[in-house]
Amino acid sequence: WFILQYMSGFGNEHVSEDPRCPGALPEGQNNPQVCPYGLYAEQLSGSAFTCPRPTNKRSWLYRILPSVCHKPFKPLEEGHLTHDWDEIEPDPNQLRWKPFEIPKASQKKMDFVSGLHTLCGAGEPRGRNGIAVHIFVCNISMTDRCLYNSDGDFLIVPQQGKLLITTEFGKMLVEPNEICVIQQGMRFSVEVFGETRGYILEVYGAHFELPDLGPIGANGLANPRDFLVPVAWYEDRQVPGGYTVISKYQGKLFAAQQDYSPFNVVAWHGNYTPYKYHLEKFMVINAVAFDHADPSIFTVLTAKTTRAGVALADFVIFPPRWGVANNTFRPPYYHRNCMSEFMGLIKGHYEAKEEGFQPGGGSLHSMMTPHGPDADCFDKASKARLEPERVADGTMAFMFESSLSLAVTKWGLQTSNRLDKNYYKCWEPLKSHFNPKCK
Repeated sequence: WFILQYMSGFGNEHVSEDPRCPGALPEGQNNPQVCPYGLYAEQLSGSAFTCPRPTNKRSWLYRILPSVCHKPFKPLEEGHLTHDWDEIEPDPNQLRWKPFEIPKASQKKMDFVSGLHTLCGAGEPRGRNGIAVHIFVCNISMTDRCLYNSDGDFLIVPQQGKLLITTEFGKMLVEPNEICVIQQGMRFSVEVFGETRGYILEVYGAHFELPDLGPIGANGLANPRDFLVPVAWYEDRQVPGGYTVISKYQGKLFAAQQDYSPFNVVAWHGNYTPYKYHLEKFMVINAVAFDHADPSIFTVLTAKTTRAGVALADFVIFPPRWGVANNTFRPPYYHRNCMSEFMGLIKGHYEAKEEGFQPGGGSLHSMMTPHGPDADCFDKASKARLEPERVADGTMAFMFESSLSLAVTKWGLQTSNRLDKNYYKCWEPLKSHFNPKCK
């Protein structure tokens, strides 16, 4: 009977109940002595109780059994998931990775959890300040097991293959060129339909927000109405063989057994939910006279720090758009940055590096490490006839940018065997055009 449906709006107060149980939401209060249909009331808090109203996050869930009904957690082998940023010496070089390999199911079955690989990060989940960048590769669905992240929020960017994500709040289908955010503590399970790959930005200690628009005004960039939240859906399913609930806690994985599905929420209300967004709906702002606007104008979501304008992490995209700037070198400029920049590619060819930077791969330009267009791009753009032109059609590149100095894991530098050791050579053909007699 179930058809995927969504409610729209970013950070809204939503109410939802499974149509099989009309009136499941209590009227006029959160925690009645007896809930409709004999349900249990349970609050999920995504912020301190005393946070100011604009940042206060919580939802009330009305469920068949409360989530406390499980056996004790026990350590689970976490594979290549880590927050040990000292396992290998720092590397300030420009780094680029070839597309990360997805194992064949016939060789090694791997679901979303077992396919998590930490690439880089900084900070520490116990101190509630930090980020991590993970790659996920998988070839089977999660069966009778779910994951929740005690450490922070997951921003998931599928690159190959769609994800059917079941959450306590309902189901979401997330395809390449869409993103979703599963916030701290929310239980979810991922169904896939073949070989699947993507990227995850994890933040500890902050939630994602829409960036302030300043002089842009009231509209533009990612519009709140385009964010979609699932509707309530429950399963009253016993699992005699054991359902596994996995917690990512202080950077490690733990598993607890229970004999029922955790997706037993019949109704819910609140403003703390999972959500998804289609990147094609981004309203692009661009320079229309000369020079570049900084890439911050492409920010979809930001996780703020206490310092104004300094992000713990920004999620930035480089979508199809028009380039019209006069007397301007139109590709991205050469740059050294006090922030760390990890880039990924969902599809197409990135404008500043048409060769070498491939969908399903990535690059990291660390703090103050210089980067910019390769030699071919510089030559073409320096000689190009400047007419209005479409930029990045058929492409979607993105950036995870952070004010933290990111360390790369041993898996990223060695074990994955995907590091492109010739990356630096793309700048070697650049030569001096300096002529002191020619102004």
